Amino acid sequence: MRAERLVALLFTLQSRRSATVPELAAALGVSERTMHRDLAALQTAGVPLWTETGRYGGVRLVEGWRTRLDGLTSREAVAIFAMGVPRALAELGLGTAVSAAHAKVSATLPAPLREQAQHLAQRFHLDAPGWFRAEEDAGHLAAVARAVWEQRRTAVTYRRHDGPVERLLEPLGLVLKAGVWYLVARTEGTTRTYRVSRLSRVELRDERFERPADFDLANWWQRSSAQFERSLHRHRVRLRLSRRGVRALPRVVEEDLALAALDTAGPPDADGWVEVELALEEPEIAAGMLLGLGVDVEVLEPPAVRAAFADAARRMAERHR
Repeated sequence: MRAERLVALLFTLQSRRSATVPELAAALGVSERTMHRDLAALQTAGVPLWTETGRYGGVRLVEGWRTRLDGLTSREAVAIFAMGVPRALAELGLGTAVSAAHAKVSATLPAPLREQAQHLAQRFHLDAPGWFRAEEDAGHLAAVARAVWEQRRTAVTYRRHDGPVERLLEPLGLVLKAGVWYLVARTEGTTRTYRVSRLSRVELRDERFERPADFDLANWWQRSSAQFERSLHRHRVRLRLSRRGVRALPRVVEEDLALAALDTAGPPDADGWVEVELALEEPEIAAGMLLGLGVDVEVLEPPAVRAAFADAARRMAERHR
């Protein structure tokens, strides 16, 4: 992106007393012709450059002039300007900090670079929740985020399916997945996940806790998610699928599971049907998912899933007589 490259050029010039056009071109990985155009763009934008003509002419910033973007890479400068204040950061109490960074970058970038960053912001947008799913109301998110930042023990009331429970937590981190906020916290020596929208009470205590030095939130979440998914998929199910059923399977069950099953499928029979085996949840849930394949699937085993599928199909047929 040219905006990023121009900011990188500013940093390069600021860090060197003087540089030739070939040196600058090599540093930024562009041609000398492109470098001449970039230098002209900076001058047009009001950056005070002193240049000496000729192939090996020197380029430098006028003595005493410095950009105020110290500490940011060019990619960070353009990205901070373009991203605005995402709602997720605002919910965490970071909206003011991001707004301040945005204002500083906006005040410092020359107008042409600012316009290019605005073009970027108008062309890319992150919408985390999936289709047909609204974001959950996580009313205690700000308080939970404060507990994470300040490493404060926190008493909570958590709504479980069998009723509310009281917990004293050591909040370690927050994860946003598909519009749903999760709190990762330690309690009684065990690290667990709590859905923030199910917290009906959050009370920050005065005492602080020591965060484990070796705890990595991203790695822990990845391992925990994989373990949770494996716990759901306990039943091996064998199916026969038509050609159309093969194409539809990744849309009916989780794509990774479907593709792995299809990779190990046997050869088609005389009618073009293939047998596949995959791991699904309990029989009723598995049958409900497979109903999406309609007449293009036959459940072979286990008997519990086959019976649940047949019962659901029979009730559907009776309802539509």
